[in-house]
Amino acid sequence: MPERSIFIAGFDGYLGWPLTQHLLQCGHVVAGLDAMLRRDQVAELGACSAIPIASPQERMAALGEHFHQATDLRTGNMLDFATLRAFLEEFQPDTVVHLAEIPSAAWSMIDQAHSSFTQHNNVIGTLNLLWAMHEVCPEAHLVKLGTMGEYGTPAMPIPEGFFEPEFRGRRDRLPFPRQAGSFYHWSKVHDSNNTMFACRLWGLRSTDIMQGVVFGTGIDGQAEDPRLKTRLDFDQCFGTVVNRFCCQAVIGHPLTPYGEGGQKRGFLPLRDVMQCLSLVIDSPPEAGDYRVINQFDACYTVNEIASMVRQVAAGEGMEVDILPLENPRLESTYHEYQPDREKLSALGYRPSGSPRREIRLMLEDLSPYRERIEARAKLLLPDIRWDGQHRRLRALGREAAG
Repeated sequence: MPERSIFIAGFDGYLGWPLTQHLLQCGHVVAGLDAMLRRDQVAELGACSAIPIASPQERMAALGEHFHQATDLRTGNMLDFATLRAFLEEFQPDTVVHLAEIPSAAWSMIDQAHSSFTQHNNVIGTLNLLWAMHEVCPEAHLVKLGTMGEYGTPAMPIPEGFFEPEFRGRRDRLPFPRQAGSFYHWSKVHDSNNTMFACRLWGLRSTDIMQGVVFGTGIDGQAEDPRLKTRLDFDQCFGTVVNRFCCQAVIGHPLTPYGEGGQKRGFLPLRDVMQCLSLVIDSPPEAGDYRVINQFDACYTVNEIASMVRQVAAGEGMEVDILPLENPRLESTYHEYQPDREKLSALGYRPSGSPRREIRLMLEDLSPYRERIEARAKLLLPDIRWDGQHRRLRALGREAAG
């Protein structure tokens, strides 16, 4: 893999921090910008990372000790166009990885202020990035993190980004219809549309990653230094379903699928995200090309994930029940879900292992922080409803304990 100059927007987050280390391990030069919003938003909820994370200053010091390359990681906001543009002009990246968006459906559904802030931060921040790249580094490859949630759950197979309807003998290449399910997911749809338009308008090149649900506590080759650990959230807003179930299992809390648990999604271990993003970075599209890649390993229902976590936990001496909760979201419980991921396989992606192996490693990593999770056990149960009538939800049949 040739050495690249890679700019990471959102380097301090769940994906951004391990990606920074992974790219440095690969010998790349890395710079980045992060407003540290995730830290503030999780604190606003009264929550924290299950695995303690170092301060930004401590993280920078750890990078300096473990990697020989100079890094330029700054605190700053994508909404500040002048600062963003000046940084990109100074660094002149050949790749820009955009992870600097608020990644929570539930957080965007709390109230007007949270939904408005989510859309403003995500849409305007991405638009600023597109303009800055157009003006100062138009040849760079934009790797933008989207989400499989943009598609919704249509009653048809989901190709990677486009379909080609025919009308009066003419075939058009159109984006696959979007059916997002939250104000957050709609912000990502708007980002995708703006990015696709910028590629057509200015000749930018972009890969839009439609990513599935990520889970995991670490990546391959990571040093044992605790300052290099990434965060793992377990609250209702930022805790993805596998991460949340593993935290529940560690403290003996019932696993809590929403509704009947038939919702089906694509899943991907954190360590495989590093592999996938590296493959994408190393294979940029042509100028003017807007490329869409569905990024996941395999699809499971929420019930299948809960059963998997319970079985693995039992093998580790952790006995937990499964206790479905009333679903706070407006979504189909049982639905067709057939997304493609042919492009990722063609680039060379090979899963690193089974999800059960990853879940076992997660339980091992989380066990030392049992008391930290248990002290915030109430955050494992949702009270943000899509209908705006927020209240603590009840288990189906009886009230959830804890």
